[in-house]
Amino acid sequence: MSGSSGGDHGGERNGGAADERSLFQPPAKPPAAIAETGAGSKTLIATDRVSKYYPVQRGIFARQERFVHAVDGVSLRVRRGETMGLVGESGCGKSTLGRLMLRLVEPTFGRVLFDGNDITHVSQRTLRPLRRRMQIIFQDPYSSLNPRMTVGEIVGEALTIHRLVKTRADEEARIVALLERVGMRADALNRYPHEFSGGQRQRIGIARALAVEPEFIVCDEPISALDVSIQAQIINLLLELQETMGLAYLFVSHDLAVVQHVSHRVAVMYLGKIVERAPAERLYREPRHPYTRALLAAAPRPDPERKRVRLVLEGDVPSPIDPPAGCTFHPRCPRAVPGTCDREVPRLEEVVEGSGHKVACWNPHTE
Repeated sequence: MSGSSGGDHGGERNGGAADERSLFQPPAKPPAAIAETGAGSKTLIATDRVSKYYPVQRGIFARQERFVHAVDGVSLRVRRGETMGLVGESGCGKSTLGRLMLRLVEPTFGRVLFDGNDITHVSQRTLRPLRRRMQIIFQDPYSSLNPRMTVGEIVGEALTIHRLVKTRADEEARIVALLERVGMRADALNRYPHEFSGGQRQRIGIARALAVEPEFIVCDEPISALDVSIQAQIINLLLELQETMGLAYLFVSHDLAVVQHVSHRVAVMYLGKIVERAPAERLYREPRHPYTRALLAAAPRPDPERKRVRLVLEGDVPSPIDPPAGCTFHPRCPRAVPGTCDREVPRLEEVVEGSGHKVACWNPHTE
């Protein structure tokens, strides 16, 4: 692997310090606000009480089949041009939810709607034209690119599948334009993935996702495998592409600072459920769910002079095979109400009418 081959432009070696700082400060130009009503609020993709259960015990000697509750009754919508941030601990179901929205994973229950149409049970043949409109950027740029294919073949594969070009010359010109759009040089066309650094490989992955001109992209922890200075460059690239192309993102991450930087709204997941959802600024300023507060308290602060009260959660994360009754967070919650939290499942409800801030908690913070 070489970080100096071809498509670098020096960008991953220079200017890293300024970009790194930008991850921990409000962006100079934050994402444009998405209107609550009118054309700007039109939902592009949504889930309706979608669930995904994975069987873990089968066979003639198994008395009862058991399931991993990876995603459990989640309703979520992403508007056109919006970034919906999705945060939570590892294993809480964030990536599975993203794949459910793309129909890369089949739901056990619930519905997936794209542009107002129910696509939950449509055939793969019917789904193929919709694949042009929704794509994914994978977490690991090292394993998500076929090492036996050149960059041109990787980026151009979707163009061939969807018959978006007529001649080889047209295809090559379009691939070069895509590579240049994500900050790569044209001479990367005939190289292989192992010749590039991690940041360059992720740019190639982004170019592949953009090849079919999608409207919605699941960004599945697209920067977690990259160095911090390179993370900033990829984030800035995604924001620029959103502004110029009107893209909608589901941005999956456990990095709270990055999610705050890029998102219009943020949803917090715990054990397969959404426990809080709000406009990004409001959620970070006024977190209501105890789990959200614990996550924010655990995030490092770049300013050593500013102290934050650390909230330590007791106990371990319950098993998704046998989740607790009632609120799944109650065994670890310092505000749990005996007789209620351990018996009744809280609904995701708005805390202040018209605020867009919803929390699933029987005893939320109010201050």
